[in-house]
Amino acid sequence: MSSDLEFQQPRAAVSTILVNGARVLLVKRANPPAQDLYAFPGGRVDDGEALEDAALRELREETGLIGKAPLAFKSYDLKEVDTDGRVTSWFSLTVFKATLDPAGPSRPIASDDALEAGWFGAQDVEELPMPPSVRECLVELGLIRLSLDTES
Repeated sequence: MSSDLEFQQPRAAVSTILVNGARVLLVKRANPPAQDLYAFPGGRVDDGEALEDAALRELREETGLIGKAPLAFKSYDLKEVDTDGRVTSWFSLTVFKATLDPAGPSRPIASDDALEAGWFGAQDVEELPMPPSVRECLVELGLIRLSLDTES
């Protein structure tokens, strides 16, 4: 169990959006937060690590893919609170858009914190359980339609 002191300020985290044609790379998260949900590859930033470097490292660790030219796309303040009002998780998430390095592999292989990794088309993505922040990014990128039912 985490201590209250651990969540007095957010922990830096990153994720990376990779698009290949009409498909987007997603992983199924193995661990909280967002456990068992589909999301962009990502995770915590190591002490002293640049956000861009962390985004590319997490992408490589979770999928085996090599990204390049990461550009900040969106930022989120993701705070989870239990029924007693205690903060159980708090991340300052920076979402990057990157390109797939053509000299590297193009087939993702899930590892590290990812249970599954794959390229998903728009029709597949709309049916997947995912955090609201991921769905929002996909809508903003025009990869899925805005739906009245955005619960995941």
